[in-house]
Amino acid sequence: MTITTYIIISIIKSLAVIFVLLTAVAYSVWLERKVSAHIQNRWGPTRVGPFGLLQPLADGVKFIFKEDLTPPYVYKPLYIAAPVISVVFAITSIAVVPFGNSLDIRAFHVGGLTIGPISTPFQITDLNIGVLVILGITSMGVYGVALAGWSSNSKYSLLGGLRASAQMVSYEVSLGLSLIPVLIWAGSFSLRDIVLSQRHMHWNVFYLPFGTLAFFLYLISAYAETNRTPFDLPEAESELVAGYHTEYSAMKFAMFFMAEYANMVTVACLATLLFFGGWLGPVWGSDGSLLNMAMPVIWFCLKVFFFMFLYVWVRWTLPRFRYDQLMAFGWKVLLPLSIANLVVTALWVAARA
Repeated sequence: MTITTYIIISIIKSLAVIFVLLTAVAYSVWLERKVSAHIQNRWGPTRVGPFGLLQPLADGVKFIFKEDLTPPYVYKPLYIAAPVISVVFAITSIAVVPFGNSLDIRAFHVGGLTIGPISTPFQITDLNIGVLVILGITSMGVYGVALAGWSSNSKYSLLGGLRASAQMVSYEVSLGLSLIPVLIWAGSFSLRDIVLSQRHMHWNVFYLPFGTLAFFLYLISAYAETNRTPFDLPEAESELVAGYHTEYSAMKFAMFFMAEYANMVTVACLATLLFFGGWLGPVWGSDGSLLNMAMPVIWFCLKVFFFMFLYVWVRWTLPRFRYDQLMAFGWKVLLPLSIANLVVTALWVAARA
């Protein structure tokens, strides 16, 4: 593959992944509104398109044309930069996520020019430290939240920003420690290698020693990292109006919204890859067929959809913690369990070596 072909393929994959991610973010909002409505015995969006499917488009148009107010007392450079920081880091993390095995295209001719054969992974870039890259990029998102709270020059925004910063830093420790047993078991930081180590339905959630515990530790920490119920203390509408984005409106508010749901998609992708076999599934097409290339992507999307549905289900089932309960749970429960699970897994792997 020539460097020109590589660059063209990378651009096409980047645009395709960003389009799919932003579409998934938009329809995650629709999914949340519909599922929450059914949980509460309501209809949810129904009037804009069939089943309300065009509601995300209507919301996007509303945000674009809504008046963008900037309070006079804010520190404008950081006030504007904060939502940009949040959404950029939220979207960037998807670059190392593999959605399937590979796309194989036979050689074809265009105007006397032969192109191919081309074999490229269903992934923007395949890094051998993919897990570290995702953890590093997502952890930078806390700067957008903290800066939004401080630059807004509002007591509600500042309290929301401080809560978010403390919460994300606290639960990030447990989240990282919950993933180390998977890395030890797979012997690699590459997301693709971790998925391939779970072949023949040997998913880490079942076959890893205490894999179910590791999965639940990761899931709870990830819920706290994305500020979702029952860990939505940074927003806490009943106490802080809307938390760190109280003073934001129009597209700047929409960017925080996009960042939250993009982070939810990333968390769902990571849970699928590390614990549930990624794109591997029980049903495949015949070798070399289009179905053989499509089925892994379908399995991956179905697993991610399950975790997105779980997000909504948990939100409308569990009540919010008090802030002291949230911090105590992170440091006194999740952290000791994560360390214990790591030690036991390390001893298990060493005993088998």
